[in-house]
Amino acid sequence: MCRHDEALFEFLWCPVCGTEAFTHIPFEGVFCTECNTSVTCRESPESRGYDEAVIITFDATTTWNLHIDEKLRRPLPDDEAQVKILGAPGDYHVDWWAPTTTEDWTPVERNEFADESEPEAVSHLA
Repeated sequence: MCRHDEALFEFLWCPVCGTEAFTHIPFEGVFCTECNTSVTCRESPESRGYDEAVIITFDATTTWNLHIDEKLRRPLPDDEAQVKILGAPGDYHVDWWAPTTTEDWTPVERNEFADESEPEAVSHLA
């Protein structure tokens, strides 16, 4: 996936739905397997001495079902959010989120909705 180590994607999760699984579609990009949020990676201009410093952009313009059940997904402000990840394989951590987390927006935590399921009336639409 991209040019980054698979360990980075094993650490990463989707701030829209909390899923940890991503799909790489050649010539199209990387997407969350659960909600289709687009994921792009770029090297950070500043690494503070860490092995890796990556800025991940999540773009929700292609995300599906946000309008159906917001209890299992959290829209991104203006359809986009970024996270800066520092570290090395096996030792990554989040440096910051943009926009910053506030009362108005907090990214979904890893597997936050894992034990919940969509109502049957909408599950066929995913």
